[in-house]
Amino acid sequence: MELKPQIVFDYFAQINKVPRPSKHEEKIIEFLHQFAINEGLEYKTDKTGNILISKKASMGMENVPTVILQCHMDMVCEKNSDKIINFETDPIESYVDGEWMRARGTTLGADDGIGMAMAMAVLSDDSIKHGPIECLFTRDEETGLTGAEALESGFMTGKYLINLDSEDEGEIFIGCAGGVNTEILFHYTEQDVPKNYFPMHIVVDKLTGGHSGDDINKNRANANKLLARILYKVIDKYDLKLISINGGNLHNAIPRHAEAIIAIPDNKKHELRIDFNILASEIQNEYHATEPNAQFIMESTDRYEKCIDDTTAHNIIASLIAVHHGVYEWSQDIPHFVETSSNLASIKVTEPGTIKIVTSQRSSTESQLEHMSNTVAATFRLAGADVTIHDGYPGWKPNPNSKILKVATEKYKELFNKEPKVRAIHAGLECGLFSKKYPELDMISIGPTLKGVHSPDECLHIPSVNLVWQHLVAIIENIPNN
Repeated sequence: MELKPQIVFDYFAQINKVPRPSKHEEKIIEFLHQFAINEGLEYKTDKTGNILISKKASMGMENVPTVILQCHMDMVCEKNSDKIINFETDPIESYVDGEWMRARGTTLGADDGIGMAMAMAVLSDDSIKHGPIECLFTRDEETGLTGAEALESGFMTGKYLINLDSEDEGEIFIGCAGGVNTEILFHYTEQDVPKNYFPMHIVVDKLTGGHSGDDINKNRANANKLLARILYKVIDKYDLKLISINGGNLHNAIPRHAEAIIAIPDNKKHELRIDFNILASEIQNEYHATEPNAQFIMESTDRYEKCIDDTTAHNIIASLIAVHHGVYEWSQDIPHFVETSSNLASIKVTEPGTIKIVTSQRSSTESQLEHMSNTVAATFRLAGADVTIHDGYPGWKPNPNSKILKVATEKYKELFNKEPKVRAIHAGLECGLFSKKYPELDMISIGPTLKGVHSPDECLHIPSVNLVWQHLVAIIENIPNN
């Protein structure tokens, strides 16, 4: 498969050699600084680390309004359990698989590395006829949009903004959901594991996972919910002792892996194995279409002296069963569009005596976002946990009268002889935050086709990159002169 346009894929390859986990973007910031210097372009960096690189207008187009190309520089760092990698030092190993580009055992980083590559290609390609261009590269989009949140008014000057962080070629996005994280802390005391108890390690693994916004409606299983289901089924029957529980990683990824260490009476281990195998088979049958590779493992492990006190263990498992995960409300205005959802993202023992659970809620309606986070909070508060609802980020209200949308729609039809889809997305985009500080900004979002985002299954549809590139260039060359 030929990688076209070559300039975009060359930059993408360079980007994937530079480590850029969220909150650790120092190396990619330096990379962008050096790029601007090499290209002779003006650049500036704000106190948060957001970078703006500017390019002057082509001759004769000086009076065209400035257009901003925007993308984020960080990436979700997820890997398969058997993959050894240090995301803060090691490059992403990408390869071509037919029409798709993938990474070996990790996320690919096309979210949003391919957007960065397109912006860099525009900045370095002098064959494009354009007005003034500003390329904004934001920090820490994936773990809370904190770069966009900290962006100061006046840092950029453009009238139009093209966000390059969408994941479906042929679709133009004009709105997105807002979001919030709800954090839960269970505090427990340790008690002795009875001497006649046998330790077992339970693992739920190799689920499909995916983006907690864009994939929440695809009936993919949540490893944390499945683990809780297994534990709840057997906790009273076998007087189960919970030694540890761990699952998921990032707030915006549907968990693919979860595990627990338990202990049960020695004389019950064979009976438990039978129950476990039956339940695992039932779950695999329920999710046969969306989770064909799901694994359920139960094996013996080392003995432990201590476990979580019985009351807290029951409360943790019961609340994980009760709390909502998935689609909560569908839009009454847009057919088949998710309005409100919640993701049971991660469970971690953060320090001795404390278990931290992170959930994320999304909604395109502010009142529903508040209601969803309160619903999650109430579930855990009833179980005796401490709950914090963190400040969220706003949604992006669609503007069907957008001038840049009109240009983007017309140029797409001219290029490809078909209508693009114009829609909103349930995932979060930084455009909502930009609209708060730059209320007059006229925005759209486009991007090539990505699948499996926020999981090691992430892949980039190679032919779609060239289509988006042609579309982007056509928009830039025809920015409304008013």
